[in-house]
Amino acid sequence: MAFKKLLASLGAGGASVETVLTEVNVVPGGVVQGEVRIQGGSVNQEIQGLSVGLQAKVEIESGDQEYKQDIEFTKVRLGGAFELQAGTAHNVPFGLEIPWETPVTMIDGQSLRGMHIGVSTELAIARAVDSSDLDPVNVHPLPAQKAILDAFIQLGFRFKNADMERGHIRGTRQKLPFYQEIEFFPPSQYRGLNQVELSFVADENAMDVILEMDKKPGLFSEGSDTFRSFQVGQHDFHGTDWAAYLNQWLSEVGSKRNWF
Repeated sequence: MAFKKLLASLGAGGASVETVLTEVNVVPGGVVQGEVRIQGGSVNQEIQGLSVGLQAKVEIESGDQEYKQDIEFTKVRLGGAFELQAGTAHNVPFGLEIPWETPVTMIDGQSLRGMHIGVSTELAIARAVDSSDLDPVNVHPLPAQKAILDAFIQLGFRFKNADMERGHIRGTRQKLPFYQEIEFFPPSQYRGLNQVELSFVADENAMDVILEMDKKPGLFSEGSDTFRSFQVGQHDFHGTDWAAYLNQWLSEVGSKRNWF
């Protein structure tokens, strides 16, 4: 028995955890539901806690270096400590709220390259290697976000890439330690324009929309006419022709700079 306890403390023959999501498709402000399934190992083990959260793979800039890091940006504890008997199973249902600022990972059924968000599960085990699990989720845009995205597609922009960067966009309602950038290639009529980058920072009432043309890496230049930030209500966005709005701004900046 002592040898089995030693093995369990090293992770061999110890408790295992698996999370099963009821629905992998969610929207910001929604709830992802699922069940954590805990399976006892070859010996009794003291469980110190069980938690689920959301985890994102975020780009970090440090000096001249860039690297990616997993950041857990919300976490919920499920129940307290208990003793898990050898060979027994425990199923723990949960509902995890999706923060309004959660980046979009899907547009029109297509995954955005560069987006990695999932439900993380951690089973804390006394005097042993913790058991964990990660299950991807698909975050679809809110209706107001989709209206802006559809406007870009209507104008002929093509999706280039998306990433999540650690830091804050000044002057927005941002609370998370990172933000999303969605990059688009411009259509031919906007010659001279390299790309447009789009960021959303939402809450339950409205969202900040941040646009930047021909962006210099790592800098949001509010003083420049290539930067635009505006607010869109979550329920009153229908009255605006967003394609016309975007085209007017692009055309004004492009003509000033003789881009097109």
